[in-house]
Amino acid sequence: MTEKLKRQFEFLVEADKMKNILRQTMLMDKSRQETDAEHSWHFALMALTFYEYAASDKVDINRVIKMALVHDLVEVYAGDTFAYDLIGNLDKEKREKEAADKLFSLLPKKQEEEFRGLWEEFDKAETPDALYASAIDRLQPFLSNYKTDGYTWVKYGVPIDDIYKRVAPVKEILPELWGFVEFVIKDSCEKGYIKK
Repeated sequence: MTEKLKRQFEFLVEADKMKNILRQTMLMDKSRQETDAEHSWHFALMALTFYEYAASDKVDINRVIKMALVHDLVEVYAGDTFAYDLIGNLDKEKREKEAADKLFSLLPKKQEEEFRGLWEEFDKAETPDALYASAIDRLQPFLSNYKTDGYTWVKYGVPIDDIYKRVAPVKEILPELWGFVEFVIKDSCEKGYIKK
């Protein structure tokens, strides 16, 4: 086995740990919490499904799918940080950078640079691809929350302003889907899932 192939296998074995990283979001059938791996798959599928609604014609869906696959890989070491966890988000950037250094360095240099570059681009959310990916990444748990009777919104008492702030990228990047977001928030308030 070549050194390159050995490193690729080692990376893939480490990445398999994503299947054990639990998120706060529940599966839509309400049976259990979803894992990072399940979230990444659903994110990729949603990105592909909603691609026609992207406000920018500069979005490269192939790069977005790659971002979906790598965007949470660092959580193998850094753990998942709940979006509405103010304390956990204080050192999230530091923890994730250290995790990225450790995880991506397992790969051969060229792949390390590609995967790390995609992860950093997603994190900065400045390019059309990263902005679209970020909007989808926020829409995925939003939809899951709605389908699970506001599971994390209720559990953590998430106020409406925080939810609007979290899904705000959808309004700009996927404007045709914003009506759905507004409906979900209104309906969730009426059903008591969201604090006004």
